[in-house]
Amino acid sequence: MSLDLKRIIEQVGRDKGIKREILIEALEDATLTAAKKKFGFQRELEAHYNEELGEIEVFEFKEVVERIKDPYIQISLEDARNLDPEAQLGDSLGLKLEAKDFGRVPAQTAKQVITQRMKEAEREMIYSEFKQRQGEIVQGTVRRFEEGGIVVDLGKTEAFIPPREQIARENYRIGERIRAYVLDIQKSVKGPQIVLSRSVPQFLVQLFSMEVPEIHEGIVEIETAAREPGGRVKIAVYSRDSDVDPVGACVGMKGSRVQSVVQELRGEKIDIIAWSPDPAKFVINALAPAEISEVIIDERNKSMEVIVPDDQLSLAIGRKGQNVRLAVQLTGWNIDIKSESKLKELQEQAHRILGQIPGIGNRTAETLFSEGFQSLEVLANAQVEQLCTLPGIGKKTAEKILKAAKEYLAQEIEAPE
Repeated sequence: MSLDLKRIIEQVGRDKGIKREILIEALEDATLTAAKKKFGFQRELEAHYNEELGEIEVFEFKEVVERIKDPYIQISLEDARNLDPEAQLGDSLGLKLEAKDFGRVPAQTAKQVITQRMKEAEREMIYSEFKQRQGEIVQGTVRRFEEGGIVVDLGKTEAFIPPREQIARENYRIGERIRAYVLDIQKSVKGPQIVLSRSVPQFLVQLFSMEVPEIHEGIVEIETAAREPGGRVKIAVYSRDSDVDPVGACVGMKGSRVQSVVQELRGEKIDIIAWSPDPAKFVINALAPAEISEVIIDERNKSMEVIVPDDQLSLAIGRKGQNVRLAVQLTGWNIDIKSESKLKELQEQAHRILGQIPGIGNRTAETLFSEGFQSLEVLANAQVEQLCTLPGIGKKTAEKILKAAKEYLAQEIEAPE
């Protein structure tokens, strides 16, 4: 132990970023292990770092006794006073051992313990650092490919993007730079396991936070986001400042901000809409760029029937239903889109059926249809209380309508084909 440990501790701590206390503890433990292998585990040994000398000192402790029963842990009063004239019976006398006496094998053990403890400390440091960065975006280099996943070199450690967290149409080459969202981090015997993602909506949210100062400062908020990775994404934004347009802030001058995000996502289409506390208005915004004629809300089932002009139907639904699917994810409402001609057809059909029930005229049929009672089965299964909430329908009228509807439905079922 004649090395300048002070210099080693400082250098390793600086290069590896490991705390000084952890290195000293590792050195003490390693030295103690080596000493016990040399002198025996039955001895009472302790190792301590001497700051002034810059070395690890090992002491063997023995109890001062009148008659020795165990020479490994006891010393006679006479021998003790030869070492320390003031020694008394019952004292614990510490005898310093020379490090050169440890031999080659214990020294190798000390080296192995130090190396292992340093690796453990480095792993713990990396885990703590990336645990704090969970939910952030990191940048690294594509190192290799394993089982369909991408191994990313982050400098101090490696991370992994599993196939499910990739975007299907994206391809990368070894050595290429890549950015991804820190999705999860777990401890393992091999060190921290960091899972990255480019497909989750949070990746997009963080990209906008990096590009849009108003989001970073908390003036503009992304209330919710819906994404089909590699295809299209919708984000709903809201401004805490009435003077700041949230959509305009995210789009940027001549679309510069949103284009930066689009480039990172390699061409993924992004719809930025204004969030609204009014569910109907929010759904209308979410279905943009389609024009909406009418919205019928069913609060109990959290669903909306959206009526659009005939020429807007395909635009509202989107290619393979993508537009309405993302709108459902974004708003949390079930959305049923109908064209105006389809609505008229259903309305005429409902009027024809409901109008056959005694006590229901055109106006009542219109009211029932507009409130969602668009078939005989739905009306027959309704409750009196539900109908009483409709304009122009009291309790007695509601009871008559329900009774007539059930009787008419029973006749329809019993009627021969």
